[in-house]
Amino acid sequence: MRVEYRAATLDESSVAPDPHDQLAQWLGDAIRAGLPEPNAFALATCSRDGEPSARIVLAKSLDDGKLVFYTNYDSEKGRQLAANPRAAAVFHWADLQRQARVSGRVERVDRATTRAYFQSRPEGARLGAWVSPQSHVIPNRAWLDQELERLSKAPGIRLVEPPPHWGGYAILPSRYEFWQGRPNRLHDRICYTRDGDRWRIQRLAP
Repeated sequence: MRVEYRAATLDESSVAPDPHDQLAQWLGDAIRAGLPEPNAFALATCSRDGEPSARIVLAKSLDDGKLVFYTNYDSEKGRQLAANPRAAAVFHWADLQRQARVSGRVERVDRATTRAYFQSRPEGARLGAWVSPQSHVIPNRAWLDQELERLSKAPGIRLVEPPPHWGGYAILPSRYEFWQGRPNRLHDRICYTRDGDRWRIQRLAP
């Protein structure tokens, strides 16, 4: 299968001076285009001994130059980030023939921010965060459904407080790359790297 990319171009002179602004602009374009889950990205983490893994998660904010997502601290990704607090992220907006890559160190967001986001979630999602021992082996689907039923009958604090094992992570990027598909596989690739307190903008060969 082969697709010829002709949707748009990308040039050093037209991108935002700050890569986080450029990422926000492209995410906004994806939202306005009505793409499904435009905030979804592939998150790659690595264990202490170098074993990589990747999965799709959802970006929940781009505030203060950070890319924030939420998960279970005891999940595979949480355990890997505890051992090796660096990550890479890739957004892919196929209909716009675009990709954006972000990488950098990772830190947990403060508990007040986690609490505020948790309280904005639907009730079912809040209960689900309490129910699921994410990435751990469970007996069967019935066990999960039974746990949900049990907690839903007496939710109490579970509806207002996030579980202690659940919260947000922020990627603090040191590198960004923006990719725009072009004809003949001669794609546009614009890279931002830290240069002191400034960003250096460079073109990469496709």
